[in-house]
Amino acid sequence: MSKEEQSKKIGQLIAKCWADESFKQKLLADPMATLKAEGAELPAGLTVNAVENTDKVFHLVIPAKPTDLSDDNLDKVAGGTVCCTGCTGNWPQD
Repeated sequence: MSKEEQSKKIGQLIAKCWADESFKQKLLADPMATLKAEGAELPAGLTVNAVENTDKVFHLVIPAKPTDLSDDNLDKVAGGTVCCTGCTGNWPQD
């Protein structure tokens, strides 16, 4: 599955969570089984954690450092902004 297809699938799963509270609770409780039941291709040995942002809690996920990114290239992109699937820019309010 390509990264584009993966992103689309993740978006569909998030939309399903928003539309179906029981599905969201299943995904939060057992993400591996729920994702597999939805047809997600998960590599052996992968661990998946599912969490939910709320008005009071925001989870910041730091992706793994790419193995093919040199220190020089990393310096060049360090000042940029990267947004991933599910990022809405909505920060928790005080």
